[in-house]
Amino acid sequence: MALAADEVRVAITGELLSAPRGTTAPTSAVSTLDPLFLGHGYVNEDGVTENWDDSVDNIVAWQNATTVRAARTESTLTLACTLIQTRGSNLELFYPGSVVEANGAGEWKIDVKPSVSDPRAFVLNVLDGAEIIRIHVGNGELTERGEIPYQSGEAIGYPVTITAFPDEAGNLMTKFSNSAAWGTDIVGAS
Repeated sequence: MALAADEVRVAITGELLSAPRGTTAPTSAVSTLDPLFLGHGYVNEDGVTENWDDSVDNIVAWQNATTVRAARTESTLTLACTLIQTRGSNLELFYPGSVVEANGAGEWKIDVKPSVSDPRAFVLNVLDGAEIIRIHVGNGELTERGEIPYQSGEAIGYPVTITAFPDEAGNLMTKFSNSAAWGTDIVGAS
């Protein structure tokens, strides 16, 4: 039987980071990231969601009105979360094309401009004790923003959805892990 409780993972903590597209990609779950990757800090209690939106059209035969095949017409990968630290890197991600600038006397400002294309590389580190899952999206972009709540008793949050596009190697993302369980049931695993 393949029941193995020690292969059940829980995303206890982690962090979303971003860097300019083309920044050197990680090579493993534990490799040192290029210093251009900036962390986006705390995410609300819902964590980060990896979502696949697949569209499939069924091909129906005339005979017996039976589905004989399915054709995938679209497949989109997104990462979504709500950033709850109000910091420059989060504001610049949420308002693509706008820049946080010093405003004198210890103040800062951001002139929010109409959104522009701002492709980036993203890394999501997910930790469960010593077990690590690292997701690298080499070509991602903010494609959806949610509402920012300004109310008593709730953190100001910046809901973002990142869409992954194929990188120069044709990958939407690369996942790494230091978990031996990833090699379980894989022929040739060491």
